[in-house]
Amino acid sequence: MVDVIAHETAKNNAANVASAPTAAELIERARALIPAIRSRAVQCTAERRVPMDTIREIEAAGLFRILQPKRWGGYEMEPNVFFEVQKLLSQGCMSTGWVFGVVGGHPYEIALFPHQAQADVWGEDDTVLVSSSYQPVGKVERVEGGFKLSGHWGFSSGSEHCNWVLLGAMIPPLNAGDPPDMRTFLLPRSDYRIEDAWYTFGLQGTGSQDIVVEDAFVPEYRTHKAADGFLCTNPGQVENDGPLFRLPWAQVFLRLVSTSALGATIAALDGATKIMESRISTNTGKASKADPLLQGAIARGYAEVDEMETVLTRNMNVLYSRSVAGEEVTMEERARFRYQSSTVARRCAEIVDALLPLLGGRAIYMHSPLIQPWLDLNAARQHVANDPSNGAADVIGTRSGQAPSFMFM
Repeated sequence: MVDVIAHETAKNNAANVASAPTAAELIERARALIPAIRSRAVQCTAERRVPMDTIREIEAAGLFRILQPKRWGGYEMEPNVFFEVQKLLSQGCMSTGWVFGVVGGHPYEIALFPHQAQADVWGEDDTVLVSSSYQPVGKVERVEGGFKLSGHWGFSSGSEHCNWVLLGAMIPPLNAGDPPDMRTFLLPRSDYRIEDAWYTFGLQGTGSQDIVVEDAFVPEYRTHKAADGFLCTNPGQVENDGPLFRLPWAQVFLRLVSTSALGATIAALDGATKIMESRISTNTGKASKADPLLQGAIARGYAEVDEMETVLTRNMNVLYSRSVAGEEVTMEERARFRYQSSTVARRCAEIVDALLPLLGGRAIYMHSPLIQPWLDLNAARQHVANDPSNGAADVIGTRSGQAPSFMFM
């Protein structure tokens, strides 16, 4: 029955492709949402989740469909369209941009699963949202037709808005000495529960709650091998055979958790500029707009954001153009691209950190336009994919032809 529904859904979705918005239209829709998202930023932080009104507006604008396959009602656009949208939303609220990044990026990975898994998720409703926690902490038992999965995962951003989840786990080898088999398991909401555990100093609004699974059956087809994502040999590429879905999955994922930092930093720099324009020290009588150190810090911040964005955009363009041409990206390039993405959150945090001492007491209040981005950026730098030390050795090793030490690239 699900296959019949999926077939009819695919036909209807294919008919809607011609009316899909352009990349420019989607980017302008995202830009238009910034004021509303900014107006709810305090609510987002206080409630520790993205407001439902924001989720509805993002959905109505079609932004969650950017990386979704056309055959399932998506727009299947070049990744840099998605990342431009994510950066813009993050200028209104970094937590919102972060949730959009990871939740809006999951349709990409769902498209890599076997057909039946895609039909399970999108067959009846192609607006379904999916959260994740890729920590390989699950306990797995092989059973007929698939696996039994149990475990407790943290950091599932946007999970309260989602009806499915992607969870990481290592499958025990069948034979001693076999290589590790790391997989992502896809589960419906009925197979897990969400625990309220997200009490943090930054990115509070991401609602990155805990996921608990107790002895759930996961059919084989609802698993995705990390090795397939690394080698670009994903089962879903049989039907989703466009160039978008031939990219290394990890290269897409890395950007999902670094790009929001760029938008948050732009918001902080804009806020610092606004304070600078009117601030006069009550102690020294000096005007901030005449302070060359502050001017230099702001100018340097804008320049560094531009440099990071230029490099990341170029990297994704290289990946996509190689896919279009049917060419491989070298391990050296993949290691370098991974490393460059991993430095973004830390560099952005340092930019905002340098501004605070130059803006006096006006900058330390919670309503200051710098404080929430500063807290969010320092929280974002804790993500494993935003830690440059995890990929530094591969940058050096792959230049001399060594195999990468980790498939997360």
